[in-house]
Amino acid sequence: MKTFAAHDPLDFSTLTGREVEVLLLLASGEQNRWLARHLGIAERTIRAHTASIVRKLHLKSRFEAAIVSHLYADDIRGLDPAPRRAA
Repeated sequence: MKTFAAHDPLDFSTLTGREVEVLLLLASGEQNRWLARHLGIAERTIRAHTASIVRKLHLKSRFEAAIVSHLYADDIRGLDPAPRRAA
């Protein structure tokens, strides 16, 4: 069985600030509706961020992203939480 660290190192620096927030909340196991209300954004936006997280981290599913979030929470929290915007 493939482990996360063995083959593809996870590069959390590719995530935007909002994606980091969503990733950390995925570990809670809550539904997208709750995550959206918690962050004050649309449920559709949560789905878009989740899809982007899965793609950027080369994961297979939202569930796998939630597991990664739980396992690497300290590393993820160490990232700059401010959303990155183009100037």
